[in-house]
Amino acid sequence: MELQPIGPAHRRVANPALVKTPLPCPDPAHSPTFHGRSLPLHPPHQPDPKDLARLLTDVATGRISASDALATLTTGPLSTPHAADSNAAGGTATDRVTLDLDRQRRCGFPEVIYGDGKPADMIAGIIRAQQDAGQRSFATRVAAAVAEQVQAQIPDVRFNPIARTLTAGISEPPLPTPLPRSQDAAAVAAPAEIAHAAVVTAGSTDAPVAEEAIETLHWMGIPFRQFDDIGVAGPARLLAAVPHLREASAVVVIAGMEGALPAAVGGHLSAPVFAVPTSVGYGATLGGLTAMLGMLSSCASNVAVVNIDAGFKAAYLAGLVVRQLQRSS
Repeated sequence: MELQPIGPAHRRVANPALVKTPLPCPDPAHSPTFHGRSLPLHPPHQPDPKDLARLLTDVATGRISASDALATLTTGPLSTPHAADSNAAGGTATDRVTLDLDRQRRCGFPEVIYGDGKPADMIAGIIRAQQDAGQRSFATRVAAAVAEQVQAQIPDVRFNPIARTLTAGISEPPLPTPLPRSQDAAAVAAPAEIAHAAVVTAGSTDAPVAEEAIETLHWMGIPFRQFDDIGVAGPARLLAAVPHLREASAVVVIAGMEGALPAAVGGHLSAPVFAVPTSVGYGATLGGLTAMLGMLSSCASNVAVVNIDAGFKAAYLAGLVVRQLQRSS
């Protein structure tokens, strides 16, 4: 078996060179800088007390640095980075955003955009700010109409309509959707020698959540393999995948209905299993609540559960596990 690099064919284990190269981050010697809402202060010789108090609060809570606050007091209001994002009300689309550009230095990965309810101008403004800082951008739960508007402003943004995610700043070719099944693709050589995650679905209706997980791992630069449609209704399918799952460093298991698959998978593995209940199933599944309660009640001691349909959260946790192993190797 030969390890395949991630690319147009989208093999399940990525090129390890992609994940061993550290992401660019600000100089740790510099103070963290947070970019967000402009403060409408008066000239320095006559500051408004309320605005001054707000500025001091922002410094104390780390929203802006002391140097930025000093610049505001001496030169006037802070300017927003993209005046082109002005909306009809006369403000800017990012007026209510306090973007944490220091998160990559602290946490290893940039801030992720939760797109549900956010206008296209706001998402585009955040992506531009992250691009200016040399960071990869990732947005989840983005409606197709909003994604189209964002792409009109930033053409190199890629939208996955199944996962409802936007990515920018990733040089690899776009991922095909839907993705091919890993067990049908070429076998991977010695995957146990490379720390990687596995993404498992119980059924094909869990694909949107799995796609969100896969896009998350791709954005993180984490090697992974994908196993589709191996739910407990056909136990032979799971048993055939177990030898490959044992080679993974962390496993994301996505299931609806009664949510039995994570416990079944966990009983075969020594790796952590991050279970994702989905809102797939008939009335008694209560929109994923039944699956979530079943997963939380699992007696498999290596199973931890995230929220309903939270493919991003499970993949992010699995990615952190893999990254720690990469650092220790």
